[in-house]
Amino acid sequence: MDLLHSWGVQLAVHLQTTYSSYEGLFGLASTVADLHTTFFFFFPVWFHLRRDTGLRLIWVAVLGDWLNLVLKWVLFGERPYWWVHETRFYGAAPAPALRQFPITCETGPGSPSGHAMGAAGVWYVMVTALLATATEKRCPPLLYRFLQLGLWALMGLVVLVVCMSRVYMAAHFPHQVIAGVITGVLVAEVVSKEKWIYDASMRKYFHTTLSLTSLAVGFYLLLRVLGVDLLWTMEKAQKWCVNPERVHLDSTPFASLLRNMGTLFGLGLGLHSPLYSETKTKNTSTGFRMGWIIVSLFLLHLLDGWTFSSENLPTFYFLSFGKSAVALLIPTTLVPFALCWIRQGKTEDKNL
Repeated sequence: MDLLHSWGVQLAVHLQTTYSSYEGLFGLASTVADLHTTFFFFFPVWFHLRRDTGLRLIWVAVLGDWLNLVLKWVLFGERPYWWVHETRFYGAAPAPALRQFPITCETGPGSPSGHAMGAAGVWYVMVTALLATATEKRCPPLLYRFLQLGLWALMGLVVLVVCMSRVYMAAHFPHQVIAGVITGVLVAEVVSKEKWIYDASMRKYFHTTLSLTSLAVGFYLLLRVLGVDLLWTMEKAQKWCVNPERVHLDSTPFASLLRNMGTLFGLGLGLHSPLYSETKTKNTSTGFRMGWIIVSLFLLHLLDGWTFSSENLPTFYFLSFGKSAVALLIPTTLVPFALCWIRQGKTEDKNL
């Protein structure tokens, strides 16, 4: 593996040297590829334009990230920014100089790349949804062919830039981002074939959330009993990150797990809320739904600004779970009900 890692470091140095002027683009790509963007931006838009696609986005993102967590625990992937300092591969020769950035110092294992996996899965869902819409609209064959080629090319370009950004940031080796892309597409394809996710009961959401959490925690405890330290990466991150303030607890595996479980549980609560049932039966225009999207995005932006201290771990994890749940309640239930209620009140006033 050292030889493979050395090739990855060599590529990272090449990217940092040759494409330093694209640092802003790479930073943006890594930020947008985070599943946070899916939960706080893509989902509200798709949910109100094409409900099934919005649901599919959440299930693919949550299940994919859960699988990513388990694979990272199993594969023990290194990260370039600490490997280059600890390896004996270079012997007496000086190790390559890798730059670090504010988003470099992630604390979990490196393989497979969660950003690459998430980007591939999410964009696969969106591209297939757009192509399905074109088919439903009876798009002419030639135009459909151009649309198909264009959308898949766009996805390929986006995923390529995301992969390059993760290597550029010294957060991942090339083989880790490739593994992430392949796994992300496979998860999206498998989940997309499941029909029950579109009408799952609240009990199903609760049991799935509890099962995924229990399996992850149980697997963690089992490996601990076997003498495997799954938090070995925290020490490396704190040791080799040039700026200790860049090592954030919210990038740890358990923080990610609880955010995802809060997201899934919040989706279940939103879809099975009496408020959602009331707004679901009302006929609303496209313009009104655009209002739902705009207000939802604004409120989610405000919610995103709410941060909390990580000094008390139980409180931090509980608040992470709650914040993620609320982030799904806002676009699914709270905003549609509030705007429908306001519109109904204005209509009644006019009739008086």
